[in-house]
Amino acid sequence: MQKGINAIWKSLIWGESVSLAVLDTTALVNEAIERHKLTPVAAAALGRTMTATAYLCSWLKEGTGALSVTVDGGGPCGKVFAVGDGNLYLRGFVQEPAADLPPRADGKLDVGGLVGKKGTLTVIRDDGDGIPFAGTCALVSGEIAEDFSAYFLTSEQRPTAIALGVKMGTDGKCLAAGGLFLQPLPGADDLILSRTEEEIAKYRNISTQIEEMGAEKLLLQVENSPYEKREIFYRCHCSRERAAAAVLSLGREDAMKLIAERGEICVHCDYCNTDHRFGEEDTKKIFAEKA
Repeated sequence: MQKGINAIWKSLIWGESVSLAVLDTTALVNEAIERHKLTPVAAAALGRTMTATAYLCSWLKEGTGALSVTVDGGGPCGKVFAVGDGNLYLRGFVQEPAADLPPRADGKLDVGGLVGKKGTLTVIRDDGDGIPFAGTCALVSGEIAEDFSAYFLTSEQRPTAIALGVKMGTDGKCLAAGGLFLQPLPGADDLILSRTEEEIAKYRNISTQIEEMGAEKLLLQVENSPYEKREIFYRCHCSRERAAAAVLSLGREDAMKLIAERGEICVHCDYCNTDHRFGEEDTKKIFAEKA
């Protein structure tokens, strides 16, 4: 279903003292809009969160690492969830996808109002060794970029300058989405830290800049250094086989009782908004194969 290419471009700049990353997640956001029927402001909230999650995933081991992000600000959209892994397979959802708010006074989408800021941002990361790390910080604004900056500083002790954006069209589709991350490496001095703050201020309209220039040229504009590129994918790990395992976990008696009451068992995946349905014969087969 995904149309277009999502990708992350990464480079070491300023004497290899800072890690620079630029992401184009336009197609990722449009996939989420199509799957979840998001309002424009809900799409912006989820898109910003998934973009930051993709950046976090780019540091994981391919094939083994995985992480989840939960933004719980107490706002009208409920919690915002994003999950990804070291292969850069991303997925996410908003509890209330139809939640909406009018634009702010400056005409921009009121992401902070929709998400709320009376709550936390939580990241649970598994680097592949089976020992998950959980980090939580209080939300700063609910606008997502500032909140992830606070997370990096307080939970990972890595000051990180972040610009995130989602630009929506009048037809409800995403015109451009992405982000720019400047993360000083350990040992960077105060001059480098100040320089990152000055540089990130140039990207307050990051989605428009990605739309007009493209993420790759944007990265080279910061500094023309060698870089690597990796694609990002909207991909869910749910399947009919996994849904069948959930049916099996009910036990035969309870499963058949649900069939009698409802005519079927429906296993819903929030991340890809897919229903896996099992009728009476399907359910009997599941338990017969397990016997």
